[in-house]
Amino acid sequence: MALDFLAGCAGGVAGVLVGHPFDTVKVRLQVQSMEKPQYRGTLHCFQAIIKQESVLGLYKGLGSPLMGLTFINALVFGVQGNTLRALGQDSPRNQFLAGAAAGAIQCVVCCPMELAKTRLQLQDAGPARTYRGSLDCLAQIYRREGLRGVNRGMISTLLRETPSFGVYFLTYDVLTRALGCEPGDRLLVPKLLLAGGTSGIMSWLSTYPVDVVKSRLQADGLRGAPRYQGILDCVRQSYRAEGWRVFTRGLASTLLRAFPVNAATFATVTVVLTYARGEEPRPEGEAVPAAPAGPALTQPSSW
Repeated sequence: MALDFLAGCAGGVAGVLVGHPFDTVKVRLQVQSMEKPQYRGTLHCFQAIIKQESVLGLYKGLGSPLMGLTFINALVFGVQGNTLRALGQDSPRNQFLAGAAAGAIQCVVCCPMELAKTRLQLQDAGPARTYRGSLDCLAQIYRREGLRGVNRGMISTLLRETPSFGVYFLTYDVLTRALGCEPGDRLLVPKLLLAGGTSGIMSWLSTYPVDVVKSRLQADGLRGAPRYQGILDCVRQSYRAEGWRVFTRGLASTLLRAFPVNAATFATVTVVLTYARGEEPRPEGEAVPAAPAGPALTQPSSW
């Protein structure tokens, strides 16, 4: 149990390191003003950040997701496993319900973590920056706005995470069954990578518009006076000003990120388990050591 948890955390770290640049681009595209847009698209945003802020600019806010990773993995795996056992049957329906429960519970950690990440990703580079890091960001928000400020975007995070984690676990369960992911299969690891990456993409597609709203609410007031009074007001104003396409802004970078994040996660989990158990890599054609049951998640839908 402890070894699986350690492997899941290591895989999650790998996923965050691979996926964070894509997440930075996603957030910048989601919250930029269409009246004076800074970026023309995903590739231009990457190029502009690297040119103006160096490669390190793509990793702004990295400390926040890394800091919350252990707690999120513990909550996700604990809640999902216990809920599935309580439901009494390993069925697609119960996989969805157990995943949804895990997504809902982990919002307690996920929301403040993503608030700090979003604020750090959007602040200007240089000595005049507002926040020195994730903890300093949350501390400043708490001093100004109290606990309510730290949990800004909690409802929209809950509306995103609950169904998306349900879709994630359901898709993963269906694909692993369809692909015949059995211990001893020499293609087990590629199959798990395919199932995990596809599940991450499906979970993002299921709730992406909600993620746009969440990012806008968490960034609101960072550069000027607050604009939105709540979720519905954010939806109305965004749609009125920019049309329905606003709710797909940043989707390309998110989907580009989803697959490699899960691929990196599963590859790392497999390597950690293999060497921690003292097993040598097997020649082609021999049995591959079984990966842990269930996907090692970084935030989907890093997912």
